[in-house]
Amino acid sequence: MKTIFSQPLDSRSGKPSPEQTAQLDNLTRQQLKELEEKEKTPLQKALDLVIVLLPLVCSVVAMLEYQLIPNYTANKKPMTYLCLLVLLAVIYGLYLLFSLVKRGKGDRTVFDKVRYKAPLYSALFLFLALYDYLTLKTGILMYPFVPHLNAILNIAWEDRAYLIECTLHTLRLLFLGYFIGVALGLVTGITCGYSQKVRYWVTPIIKFLGPIPTSTWIPIIMVIASSLFGGAVFIIALGSWFAVTVASMTGISNVDKDYFEAAKTLGASERQLVFRVAIPHAMPSILQGCTQAMSSACTAIMIAEMMGVKAGLGWYMTWAKAWASYDKMFAALFVICFIFTVVTKALDLIKKRALRWQNGVVK
Repeated sequence: MKTIFSQPLDSRSGKPSPEQTAQLDNLTRQQLKELEEKEKTPLQKALDLVIVLLPLVCSVVAMLEYQLIPNYTANKKPMTYLCLLVLLAVIYGLYLLFSLVKRGKGDRTVFDKVRYKAPLYSALFLFLALYDYLTLKTGILMYPFVPHLNAILNIAWEDRAYLIECTLHTLRLLFLGYFIGVALGLVTGITCGYSQKVRYWVTPIIKFLGPIPTSTWIPIIMVIASSLFGGAVFIIALGSWFAVTVASMTGISNVDKDYFEAAKTLGASERQLVFRVAIPHAMPSILQGCTQAMSSACTAIMIAEMMGVKAGLGWYMTWAKAWASYDKMFAALFVICFIFTVVTKALDLIKKRALRWQNGVVK
C-alpha cells in the first residue's frame, strides 16, 4: 500500500487522526487512483519496460528496411526520409528518458503516458516501414500515383515557400469561418436551449439545413456570393454553426431543472440563470460541439477552396492533380492532416483546462 499520510496512524486506535482525515478529504482523483493500484509484479514491470522500448525497436526496423532492401524505383536524395526516422526516434528516446527520471523521483504520471502511447508509436513506425516497402521497395502501390515517403518529403521541402503561402491562406480561411460559425452557433444553441419559444421557431431551420451536404451549397454560393472568398467562409461557418448549435442546445436542455429552481429561490435574475447556471453546466457539451465544429470546418475547407479561390491547400491539391504531380498532392494532404491534428490537440487542451474541475479535488 502506498503512503499517503504525512503522519503515522494513531497507535492506539489504528484510525486516521483529524489531520489525516483532512488529507483524505483533499485527495485528487489521480492520488486515489494511485492509492487503489496494486503493486506490480516483477513480470508486469518487465512487460512495461518492453512496451516502452518497443517504439525504439520498431524505429530501427523501419531504418533497416529502408537501408537494406533494394529500391524498385528511383530515389533521389535518400537521406531525407532516414533523417526523419532518426529524428522521431531521438524525440521519443528523450521523452522516455525524461519519464524514467520523473519516475525515479516518485512521479509516474509521465511514464504512464509514455506506457499508454508506446503501442501507438510502435504501430506508426511499422506503418511507415510497410508503406515504404509497398511503394519504394516493391512498387505494389504504383509510382507516381502513390509516391513513396522520401519523394513526398523532398518535394515538400523544394516547394516549401508555396506550401507555406497556401497553408497561411488556408488557416486564415479556416479560422475566420470557424470562429464566425462558433459565435453564431453559441448564440443560437444557448438561446434555443434555454427558451422553448425560440426553439419552436429555430429547430425546423436547424433540421432543414443540418443534413444538407457541404458540396451541395457550391453551385448556389457561386451564383449569389459577391466573392468566392466570402462564399468559402460561408460554407465553413455553416458547418461549424450547425455542430455548435446542436451541442449547445442539447447541453442547455439537459441541465437539471432543480438547479434553476434553487437559483430562483436565491433571487437569481434571468441573466444569472443563463450565465451562472445554464452555460457552466452545459460547458462539456458546448466544448464537444466546438471540437466537432473544427472537424466539420477542416472537411468543408477542402470543398470551399475548390470553388475557385487563388490559393490554399485545397486549391494546391487540385492544381497538383491537374498537372499529375501526385507527390505534391500527397505533401499538401500531409500538411492538412498535421494542421488538423495540431488544432484538435489545442482544442483538447483548452477543453481540459476549462473542465479541470471534473478532475479536481474530491470532497
